[in-house]
Amino acid sequence: MGHKEAKPDDEQRLLLRKHTSIKLRSQSSSGKVAKEPCNATGPLAASSIGCTRDLEHIHLDRRWILDPNVLCVGSKIGEGAHGKVYEGRYHDMSVAIKVMRKAATSDEQVKLEAQFTREVAMMSRVQHKNLVKFIGACKHPVMAITTELLPGRSLRKHLLSLRPSRLDLHVAVSFALDIACAMECLHENGIIHRDLKPDNLLLTADQKSLKLVDFGLAREESLTEMMTAETGTYRWMAPELYSTVTLRLGDKKYYSNKVDVYSFAIVLWELLANKMPFEGMSNLQAAYAAAFKCERPEIPDGLPDSLVYILQSCWSEDPNMRLSFSQVVRMLISLLSTLPSPQPCISTDSSSPKLSSRLKDAILNVGSPSQIKDDLSDTGSPAKSKRRFSCFGQCFASDKEQLM
Repeated sequence: MGHKEAKPDDEQRLLLRKHTSIKLRSQSSSGKVAKEPCNATGPLAASSIGCTRDLEHIHLDRRWILDPNVLCVGSKIGEGAHGKVYEGRYHDMSVAIKVMRKAATSDEQVKLEAQFTREVAMMSRVQHKNLVKFIGACKHPVMAITTELLPGRSLRKHLLSLRPSRLDLHVAVSFALDIACAMECLHENGIIHRDLKPDNLLLTADQKSLKLVDFGLAREESLTEMMTAETGTYRWMAPELYSTVTLRLGDKKYYSNKVDVYSFAIVLWELLANKMPFEGMSNLQAAYAAAFKCERPEIPDGLPDSLVYILQSCWSEDPNMRLSFSQVVRMLISLLSTLPSPQPCISTDSSSPKLSSRLKDAILNVGSPSQIKDDLSDTGSPAKSKRRFSCFGQCFASDKEQLM
């Protein structure tokens, strides 16, 4: 028997049905307080959030299975092709919780379960300071993946806030090195990310480093197995992934981890130019121009020769001519050592040394890990705290039981 179609607001009502006394700073650092929860009345299908199938057949390493009864969810902070992401708490830890989307058909559900299992397996086996930290996963009452919560905004939003100005060259190269190190770790472990772009790079609290997130499209590289064509985001997609002549969307073809190298080159260009790549084109037009017209973004004037070489090599038409991330890392480290560090813009007015000292402290301490820790430990007023989160296990399980 089918279930009644859920309304758009049903998901938020379900998530906020049960109350706990926890307060957390939003990942977007917006400072906004979650809206007062609405008490759901009557049965609400769990399929409006995730699948309702028996998930016992999904195998997860016991070390990474989380107790859903102590996993608490709050407001939604993001959404992707495979699910929605919420801020939350696991015990005393700030986390981001990705709840897998519902499937329309049984065939689609099988694919989602395979993708979920694959994503958990890959995230659990790679650890690096420039990769988002994997905390664990749940398969009951719905499939969910939990990672550390990064309070910084995405690289895309950070760059937008600076336009038309550009990043300091030292900062841009330092960010590029963070990305290359993360990708080097993935490739050394046989993983292709396939969706490297500024939206999937988050700044740390001090805004001095980047971490790569979202393994939803990542997969293990195989020298013999064919992989899905046109995977990723068109504007950052390698030319060999885009082909309307020989393949239909979803068809298979062979490609290597060098597709990530091409995407890295486009992101590196954004760090240096602080413009949208292929500006003035739609996403499809950009992919077509790169694949069939061999067009690339115009390289900014005045760049060091080594950066120009990295750009041109990494976005080469021939994947075999592109650099490996190990080579990129070595070149960026060498270049970074020759660049002057950016100077902080801090007033040192001698006429008011006390004010100057306090201003300097304020600037240097904004977003520091210790301050963020204090912010997260502040429970605030009980009334507001109870409105912030609901127990993941209880709210999902209670609705699933109504379907039994």
